[in-house]
Amino acid sequence: MGASRESSTPISTELHREELMRRTSFNRVFSALYTCAILCLLCRHINTLVHSNSSLSIFLSLSLFIADLVLAFCWACNLSFRLYPTRTHVFPNNLEKVIERSEFPRLDVFICTADPYKEPPMGVVNTALSVMAFDYPTEKLSIYVSDDGGSQLTLFAFTEAARFAGHWLPFCVKNNLVDRSPEAFLKSNHPYDSEAQDIKLMYESLKSRVESCVERGKVVDEYITNEQDRQAFQKWTQDFTRQDHPTVIQVLLENRRDKDITGHFLPNLIYLSRQKSRASPHHFKAGALNTLLRVSATMTNAPILLTLDCDMFSNDPQTPLRALCYLSDPKLGPILGWVQFPQIFHGLNKNDIYACEFKRVFIINPIGMNGFLGTGYVGTGCFFNRRAFFGGPSSFVKPELAQLGPDHIVDKPIGSQAILEAAHAVAGCDYEEGTNWGFKMGFKYGSLVEDYFTGYRLQCEGWRSKFCHPERPAFLGDMPISLIDVLNQTKRWSVGLLEVAFCKYSPITFGIQSMGLLRGLAYAHYALWAIWAIPICIYAFLPQLALLHKLSIFPKVSDPWFLLYVFLFVGAYVQDYIEFTLAQGTFERWWSDQRMWLIRGLSSYLFGFTEYILKSWGISTQGFTVTSKVVDDEQGKKYDQGVFEFGVPSPLFVPLTMTAILNFWALTAGIVGAFVDPNLDGHFVQILLSGFGVLNCLPIYEAMVLRSDKGKLPTKITLISTFLAGILCSVSAAVLKLSY
Repeated sequence: MGASRESSTPISTELHREELMRRTSFNRVFSALYTCAILCLLCRHINTLVHSNSSLSIFLSLSLFIADLVLAFCWACNLSFRLYPTRTHVFPNNLEKVIERSEFPRLDVFICTADPYKEPPMGVVNTALSVMAFDYPTEKLSIYVSDDGGSQLTLFAFTEAARFAGHWLPFCVKNNLVDRSPEAFLKSNHPYDSEAQDIKLMYESLKSRVESCVERGKVVDEYITNEQDRQAFQKWTQDFTRQDHPTVIQVLLENRRDKDITGHFLPNLIYLSRQKSRASPHHFKAGALNTLLRVSATMTNAPILLTLDCDMFSNDPQTPLRALCYLSDPKLGPILGWVQFPQIFHGLNKNDIYACEFKRVFIINPIGMNGFLGTGYVGTGCFFNRRAFFGGPSSFVKPELAQLGPDHIVDKPIGSQAILEAAHAVAGCDYEEGTNWGFKMGFKYGSLVEDYFTGYRLQCEGWRSKFCHPERPAFLGDMPISLIDVLNQTKRWSVGLLEVAFCKYSPITFGIQSMGLLRGLAYAHYALWAIWAIPICIYAFLPQLALLHKLSIFPKVSDPWFLLYVFLFVGAYVQDYIEFTLAQGTFERWWSDQRMWLIRGLSSYLFGFTEYILKSWGISTQGFTVTSKVVDDEQGKKYDQGVFEFGVPSPLFVPLTMTAILNFWALTAGIVGAFVDPNLDGHFVQILLSGFGVLNCLPIYEAMVLRSDKGKLPTKITLISTFLAGILCSVSAAVLKLSY
């Protein structure tokens, strides 16, 4: 009877499950109360503005009204993430009960790199080796490395990696490793036996050869060991530059031909550097990804694609199986465009001083979007349905060549002459002329943030997505460890997002029409990121200047309206803190996140907004730049200690330093004034804001006064900022005098 009962037990074939999070009801009730409070505040501003009887009072009232109106709009956009926060669960152990392993769909992996000096080849190699070692049938796995820098150093690194893969992959399988990036494995506490020691020696030898070539700036002849490699490197002639060169496609491993040391076939590994010409637009990373789409279509044409940043290595070999829990669901399949995993970083210092974790962007908000449409695309760690790049679920856009379509079946070896000729043909710099690539097909052009724009446009076309957030991070990446790199990166994002906000596909108009109010506002939250600069700058300067001139602009403590300000300020911060800690954050990291939000508002967002305006007027601005992944030893040491790194005399630091100086002056004046006139009722809020500003500027004061190392704030920046702050005080005093 026991056997009979066991045999009658149903076998679970559930692949995924979703449930609203417990905080949903609280979010909705609090949002209703907070919305009412915002409306009351805006009504008060309008009433004050209407009854203003001088140009000065009109200016002050209008400035505060604009600041709070922008904050109210940002709150409304952010509300879309809080109404339907949805937790998802996947069950990869049930996958083979639904689909045989031999029937798993083919998977093409796209890894993009652009500069061997900012993105070291060994980092890219580790990313590639980690995904080559996925727990996935190797005959169905192809890795494409797009080198947009056209560097022989990157190709050399991968010719070496291809040889090492024959030892590394069977070692991972035999020992059931979870850390399948060689660098991560060697830093782990995995016990070393003789085999592991051999692997370590092989890897260190590989690393030494690659880094030696990078240091010399070229591949030396002694490292080229066969005729096939020699022919490949002969393509780098004197006329070959990163801006002007022919297509280079090199099949480094072919799974019908190459085997590992145990006799099992290895995955495909293909190096690609698309043709470049100064006379043709190349559309940055979006152009590189579209070239990968076409080249991979001619060579393997897998129905599933994974896009990865070059520094984002696999941290869980079962990640493709987790993605398949969604992608193989017949109910979701016809409308599911992609499965996004969170972007998580390793090596963050204890307090994450630069808030590079972006917990709200990469975890909290995607959980909120999961409840009504699915998350956006963040540029890495994303498994796509290839069909999603060819029109909406019910509106297929036919490519100009049948062999580029998602249903095309490749029936020749990837190294055959016919396949290579076809791949070279679609990688030309002028191939896209007169086609739909970048507009109706593929990754979308028109913004520096091609990931956000592509995900947004695909969802407007009707595609849905899923956010998969397993307990063990699927991928781990590097992050910038100097303040200037962090701010430049955010500034570039701000410019790209504004390009979307004010184009014909604006989320406020086109997005809401295509996807509905909540979904449109969710995307508008990101598109208009840079407008945070408006209220942050107003509240960083205006109340402080008014305090210096003994002018009260907020309600007195005894005024009932004061309680409204307290509720709005404390309520926003408490709710944000709760969400942050529920996402496994700490108080210290939350405080860093809040401080960096203010710092970005006074630098990245402000300069990004300005740069976008100049760009709109046809004034040339800086183009796309690659964020450096090279870690300087001294910078790394300071970062680990939690010390801010300034060092570079950048204009981005001027508004920050001005804010620090002005808030210090205002706080000092407020405290001194308190001794002269103990009645602080009218200036309490301004003193509080100045103190809050000083508290957030502590790293700037330290860099200005207490430090003498290379990372201190440059003296030139301090002098310029002090001069400008003084000018601001003098001008405001003159305006105040004239108003009387």
